[in-house]
Amino acid sequence: MAQPDLTLTASLRPAALDARRGVVRLHPEVLTALGLRPGDPVRLAGRRETAGIVAAAKPGASPALLYADDLTLGNLGLHDGGQVRVTPVPLTPASRVTLAGPVEVVAAVSPEMLRLALLGKVVTADDDVSLLPQDVLPDASVRSLIEAARRSLANTVGFAWTSTLLTVVAVEPAAGALVTMDTLVGWEHGRATHGAVPGRLAPAEGSFGGPGGRRPAEAPGGAAVGPLEEDDAPDVDELPGLRAQAEELTELLDLGFHHREVLGRLGTTISLGVLLGGPAGSGKSALVRAVAARVGARVHPLWAPEVAALANQAAADRLRAVAAAVRADGPAVLLVTDVEAIAPADEPGPVATVFRQVLAETVRSGAAVVCTTGRPEAVDPALRAPDLLSLRISIPLPDPALRREQLTVLTRQVPLADDVRLDEVAGRTPGFVAADLAALVREAGVRAALRQKSAETPTVSMADFTAALEVVRPTTMAASTLELASVTLDDVGDLVEVKQTLSESVLWPLTYPDTFARLGVQPPRGVLLYGPPGCGKTYLVTALAGSGRANVLSVKGAELLSKWVGESERAVRELFRRAREAAPTLIFLDEVDALAPVRGQTSDGGTTDRVVAALLTELDGVETLRNVVVVGATNRPDLVDPALLRPGRLERLVYVPPPDGAARADILRAASRHVPLAPDVDLAALGEELDRFSAADCAALLREAALAAMRESLAAATVTAAHIATARRRVRPSLDPAQVAWLARYAADRG
Repeated sequence: MAQPDLTLTASLRPAALDARRGVVRLHPEVLTALGLRPGDPVRLAGRRETAGIVAAAKPGASPALLYADDLTLGNLGLHDGGQVRVTPVPLTPASRVTLAGPVEVVAAVSPEMLRLALLGKVVTADDDVSLLPQDVLPDASVRSLIEAARRSLANTVGFAWTSTLLTVVAVEPAAGALVTMDTLVGWEHGRATHGAVPGRLAPAEGSFGGPGGRRPAEAPGGAAVGPLEEDDAPDVDELPGLRAQAEELTELLDLGFHHREVLGRLGTTISLGVLLGGPAGSGKSALVRAVAARVGARVHPLWAPEVAALANQAAADRLRAVAAAVRADGPAVLLVTDVEAIAPADEPGPVATVFRQVLAETVRSGAAVVCTTGRPEAVDPALRAPDLLSLRISIPLPDPALRREQLTVLTRQVPLADDVRLDEVAGRTPGFVAADLAALVREAGVRAALRQKSAETPTVSMADFTAALEVVRPTTMAASTLELASVTLDDVGDLVEVKQTLSESVLWPLTYPDTFARLGVQPPRGVLLYGPPGCGKTYLVTALAGSGRANVLSVKGAELLSKWVGESERAVRELFRRAREAAPTLIFLDEVDALAPVRGQTSDGGTTDRVVAALLTELDGVETLRNVVVVGATNRPDLVDPALLRPGRLERLVYVPPPDGAARADILRAASRHVPLAPDVDLAALGEELDRFSAADCAALLREAALAAMRESLAAATVTAAHIATARRRVRPSLDPAQVAWLARYAADRG
């Protein structure tokens, strides 16, 4: 029987989570008419054919439209408004997919990681696909694998992984097919996944079995296991910021591989198990490969999420096969990446037990085991036993001096213009690790190439780096909730004393930590901003963030609260962990009275009491906050738990008062910086007239005046006093005199 089909109009308005993930959205009535359910595959025909996964469109969507992203429209050969024929197709698993991509991505992304990035997508030959995992309609069993893929892609590729496009060279079967964990995925003329479909795709030249390399051993199920080529290993001198860790690891491996007789004469032994922790993209794997090459050892890589994706028996066989290959290869290092995927701290399964056993046997045999992780707290504590990973090495975030050194290495082959100041770039990249800086240099190079397509000797200028900084964010801040605006404290009207206090309490500790250390004093740990609504508390924090000298994590108080026991405290711990990783960091807790109310006065089963305890522990607990400052904001400081306001916590209380006449004039001048005002507009006089207007009210007044000018004429060139008079009839003051008086008394009582 012929499949039903409909012709719809393509609309370039995808949901945010759909972007470049192969998902198209249809009206529920269209889904019913075609006999489709969310998650079903469809064939899409425009100027060319492609395929995708359907999902239900949002309420209010048009039945005549197919909502798709730019990548899908490009695969169809259409623009916004083109006609697309939609046909249901059977769900056919792909047996094999071959892809091509940029050289640096092919070198960095393993086939196993590539398969997880494509998991759940329907692909067609000659399509462009992204590395963004299909997490709109994921199967529950692979959610943890998708998260692992995200972290690993950020670790290996850096920020560029979110925008990288690959080309599907071949698919079996030829029509659109679904990528599953049984699909054999590989790079064109390169490596492929192993073990899913035995014998379907042999290693090509340049892979482990190619010329010049040893044929690896075969694991059960056809999985190839073998070492990395030594030629791929970087030199330790190319890893600035990791030399201390490299020396420590070199001494350990050299003693264990080449000088065991000395240990024997001393009547002792050595355990070559190492847990290597550090932020994603900081160079953990590169460090291991560089040190292994220095001591003459071969590296056998194992990506933990790949093993975690297998069934228990297959995972155990894979682990034992890799360990056997390591033990039979002379001086060798087993490199386990993202170890928390296979040995999680929460509910370790049977594979974790086998993993511990395999590690113990490998270490006892004299081989080395190095496990890397970006989240040491998520790793099973049992791995830290003396006979397993007895040594822990940490890679901290680079400070400005180290970032400067890393940029020097990364730009060694880049023709830089005379105006490029790497010191300034290093100072404007807090929280950036080596992979992020590499992405920054690439982005600056791309922008330079776009400017100088016909130049014989193109160069990368400071303007290219400045433009790249607008789009490249540090990996550690991928989940930041504050969209940074291009404003600074200079853009804030009035509030001179408040701005001075915030500069001393927030910017100085983050910008000049050495000065505080030299004077032997601890910088302020936190600040509480309080004042009437609309008077600029959040705007002040946005302006602090706009200084560009610190990363910013922003949450509203209620966002961290959960009805599940323990989840709220976990969210607080995770927030501060991210802040430490991305230091220097400013944590902004908006509506902090909702997050940390006075203990014992709520009826929520003790949730907020536990959250307050977690906050107090993070602020001045055993693990110190270095280069992290917390800023809270509230309209009701009396509702915040007093323990949070003592010295060492949110110790400085800063009152943000409502603006007076002169301050309102300053605010109007700042808000009208880009508004063409007519000569008859007197902002000083207007400021005196706007009694009980907050800063937000003043800004709203100017917006309404501009709209009044547009209503009068869409060709209006200026905003006149008449337009402002019209706006005043619409915009009312929002300040409550009783609330303002109470807050003023509270501020006076606090001194």
